[in-house]
Amino acid sequence: MRTRIQVLGWAFIWSGLFIFGYLGWQVFVTDLLNNGVQAREQEDLAVAIADAPSLPVQEVDVPPGTPGTPTITFTPEEAPGFGEAFAFIRIPEIEVDQVVFAGVDTRTLRSGPGHMPGTPVPGQPGNAVISGHRTTYGSPFHNLDLLEAGDRIEVETFAGTHIYEVREIQIVRPTDIWVAQHRDGGWLTLTTCHPKFSARQRLVVSAELVEGPNYAYIHLQNS
Repeated sequence: MRTRIQVLGWAFIWSGLFIFGYLGWQVFVTDLLNNGVQAREQEDLAVAIADAPSLPVQEVDVPPGTPGTPTITFTPEEAPGFGEAFAFIRIPEIEVDQVVFAGVDTRTLRSGPGHMPGTPVPGQPGNAVISGHRTTYGSPFHNLDLLEAGDRIEVETFAGTHIYEVREIQIVRPTDIWVAQHRDGGWLTLTTCHPKFSARQRLVVSAELVEGPNYAYIHLQNS
């Protein structure tokens, strides 16, 4: 009887050590790994954007009678290749400064926030969607719930720097894929798990383009 109790006790001890070890790996080690990836990609992407030739700019005629200049410019930008680092996302209110990668698969999101394929690149017309971890792997969107309407989100791509203002924050089900659907105008949708340490729901932040190289063009198209 005593031997059985001892065996059971050791089983509980080892189980506890395994669980705490796994949690420690998930919370701390994955953050360290992500920090290394982000540090390398931040430097490489900054150089790539600085050295890249300017993207072709299109001139668009303004309808007669519209106040302002007779033409405005539009800079198209194609979606990057899968897994490619192509943008910076900066959210001063919650101290986010991360490289964004193309894709939202498990492997890509371990490197940083990921851009959802099939949605436009930030700064382009429509609804650009970026997802990121709430916990583990750098936890880039850990404090996304602290944002408020009017807070600014900056996304820098090869086309320039695009400024968005938060318009709405909501909690939805994982099956509510309508949050990634097309929207007229210029929009940025950020998604992450909710609540923290759970994937039961999704936290969604919707932000509208208010400044950037394509703002005048997008505003004109929807006026």
